[in-house]
Amino acid sequence: MVVRVLATEEALALIELLKEKHGPIMFHQSGGCCDGSSPMCYPEGDLLLGDQDVCLGEIGDAPFYMHKNQYNYWKHTQIILDVVDGRGGMFSLEGVEGKRFLTRSRAFSAEELKELELI
Repeated sequence: MVVRVLATEEALALIELLKEKHGPIMFHQSGGCCDGSSPMCYPEGDLLLGDQDVCLGEIGDAPFYMHKNQYNYWKHTQIILDVVDGRGGMFSLEGVEGKRFLTRSRAFSAEELKELELI
């Protein structure tokens, strides 16, 4: 089964730490405003979602959303949530941990696109 979003082991470990500290969390792939185009992590429910937000799946039991307009550019790629050292977005939960989430991606193969019904 093809998944649209997944996370590295390092990202999953940070997600577990954040859930221990903050309870249920959620992600939203920023579209480039205040904090660039970073994946943002919030306590679940702190970010009000709109009708135009698409849930791409869950990573570490945390839903991952993206605005529909941005999704149209990313729908041919698998999003891979990773972690690097450094301070990330000032609104994202992981910033105080000295880490930041980072979005990596790879293009889906023709077979995967067919399974996702994009071709």
